[in-house]
Amino acid sequence: MTHGSPASTDAVLKVLICGGGVAGQALAHWLARGGHRVTVVERFPALRATGAQVDLRGEGIEAVERMGLLDAVRSRLVDEAGVAFVDGRGRKRATIMANTSGRGRQTLTSEYEIMRGDLVRILHEAAREKVDHVFGTSVEGFEQDERRVVAHFSDGSSDAFDLLVGADGQGSRIRRALLPQDAPDPYWRVGIHMAYWFVPRIASDSNIRDTYLAPGGRMIMRRSHHPTETQVYFVLRERSAQASAVHREPAERQRRFWTDRFRDAGWQTERFLDGMERTESFYSQEVVQVRTGTWSKGRVVLVGDAAHCASPYSGMGTSGALVGAYVLAGELNRHGHDLPTALANYDTVLRPFVDEIQAEVKPHLLRLGMPGSRLGVDAFHALTALACRLRVPDLVARRSQTDRGGDWRLPDLPMGRSRDAG
Repeated sequence: MTHGSPASTDAVLKVLICGGGVAGQALAHWLARGGHRVTVVERFPALRATGAQVDLRGEGIEAVERMGLLDAVRSRLVDEAGVAFVDGRGRKRATIMANTSGRGRQTLTSEYEIMRGDLVRILHEAAREKVDHVFGTSVEGFEQDERRVVAHFSDGSSDAFDLLVGADGQGSRIRRALLPQDAPDPYWRVGIHMAYWFVPRIASDSNIRDTYLAPGGRMIMRRSHHPTETQVYFVLRERSAQASAVHREPAERQRRFWTDRFRDAGWQTERFLDGMERTESFYSQEVVQVRTGTWSKGRVVLVGDAAHCASPYSGMGTSGALVGAYVLAGELNRHGHDLPTALANYDTVLRPFVDEIQAEVKPHLLRLGMPGSRLGVDAFHALTALACRLRVPDLVARRSQTDRGGDWRLPDLPMGRSRDAG
């Protein structure tokens, strides 16, 4: 990065996107397609094409289709046919298959399951030729006035832009700098924590995701995305200062925390804990939503998880990032001369959708799905098995009029060159 001239004042915007994940890459694609000058800075030294399995649902599928990338996504889908609830001996108590009818609502597993890294690579390839990517660099600070925003980078350089976009995830540093110091805590906590990692795949690891419940509000999921690898997820229902703080501690302390909480859980716990000690893919986080009253201030705006993380339990985190990038880019294309109007419209148009997908997370239902007692686990299995015998999940999914985004519809927005430029 070098010192640049003052940001442009015409409808071709000079945009800096902080974060090269799903939201950042999708936004870069749309803005470059709209004729804007786009730079993506990513603090990792290369494209961060890692992470666990994600899915597309409802409006997220349509957003990818409008990008012209649905076939590319289909070519990289994970073969996950459904979700089974298993007991301590690995016996399937109930199985809910994916809804592949093309109608209604996705079930626990989507028709479009893909590894996060594969999705990021697809989006990056779509934007790469028209977007400048700078890796191993982060935005350390910024200041702005009515004409421009000046970003200061970790390499000591600075540059001026028309717009700075925080696409830097749930723990966004841009959001922390943007919101007033006395602003309410943006994190809405549901009292659930999650860790995942990869272990070697064994013969019994099928294309059905296994879900095992242990007393004490504990869940283990096993899903296999590769001929030689299996993903493991430990999920814990706990409200304690220790559980919330552990995710900021060194990885060794995190591993010890999860081992202490799960060592007596049963099923394949010993295999998974052994794999946790050997893996390089371990990640631990608190399940939260990001809720703020504003997504922009002046020439700085948030997108994706930085703006409105809906949490894994919404099933719409990735789709929400793709939809948010589409709406933000469309408003910038439509109002290139008038950033206040573009950013106000972005909030007005997208907010109902975000409210809908965040409302999908209901803590009382999560508590029922992660019982505290053995009796509660047995009752959950019995009720789920009965529902599956009666084909309730399949009928509900196929007959639903909408997916998790409700009846909100992806708007028709100008996604080519900015109208204002003409």
